Amino acid sequence: MSKKVKAVCFGEVLFDVFPDKERIGGAPLNVASRLSSMGVETEMISKVGNDEKAAQLLEYLSSRGIASSNITKDPQHPTGMVQVSLSGSGSATYEITYPSAWDKIELTEGMINSVKKADAFIFGSLVCRDEVSRRSLFELIPKARYRVLDFNLRPPHYSEDLIRELIMHAEFIKFNDDELFEIAAMLGSKYNSLEQNLLFMAVKSNAKTICVTKGRHGAVLLHEKKLYYNSGYKVKVKDTVGAGDSFLGTLLAKLLQGTEPQAALDTACAVGALVAGKEGANPILSEATINSFIDPYKNED
Repeated sequence: MSKKVKAVCFGEVLFDVFPDKERIGGAPLNVASRLSSMGVETEMISKVGNDEKAAQLLEYLSSRGIASSNITKDPQHPTGMVQVSLSGSGSATYEITYPSAWDKIELTEGMINSVKKADAFIFGSLVCRDEVSRRSLFELIPKARYRVLDFNLRPPHYSEDLIRELIMHAEFIKFNDDELFEIAAMLGSKYNSLEQNLLFMAVKSNAKTICVTKGRHGAVLLHEKKLYYNSGYKVKVKDTVGAGDSFLGTLLAKLLQGTEPQAALDTACAVGALVAGKEGANPILSEATINSFIDPYKNED
């Protein structure tokens, strides 16, 4: 039986506004949703407005078993909103409202205590676009037992200085392939291959685990000096929103629970593909659905 682990996610909680409807999202919230669904005791640290959207968000977190006692309310700034545009292939671009409540996360003792007790502390780069939330994050990072950095590069909300600082604090880093190439080049890499740049980032950072997603072509995982590969799963893409977040939540949950790295990577790639094949960032996926997607023959007599 896998051990019970606890994770805390820090950052944006918001509504993704699609052409046809609104859906609850934000990368850290999406990661938290998938962690919780994988049996991890999960908590979210963020801030919402004093509005109707905030009530919907908190109700959603409760329904997914995610603790929200460290989500504070801001009477001056609204709950986050993002305008999402989808290309013909389902790839998303984002227009992120600023300032939003999640830009103004102010540190509390409760937040510090939660992070100290957690097995993993997950944070991204986007939440650092405002000095208030950025300052709170960098005060929490030293309190964490295990620091997980999920890059979410959204121009113009990042800088080379910020990226360098975040990388030096992380023990586990997740990139998509575009982010890996951009950040490695920023730090001086002359390499053109994904694997070489992955190993370059391992030298440039303190991370013992680095994962790079490759869209429909799967992912590469460097874990304890060994490389693991998954070449992807076939799926008809509805939209890519949240697929990478669900991938990370699954991979992290499995590794923390003691699953062997290759099996953890395979499951994470399958979940990412299944999410891309459905609408919205956080579809509910049963273990049976995931397993039969990985190997449809396994459950047959």
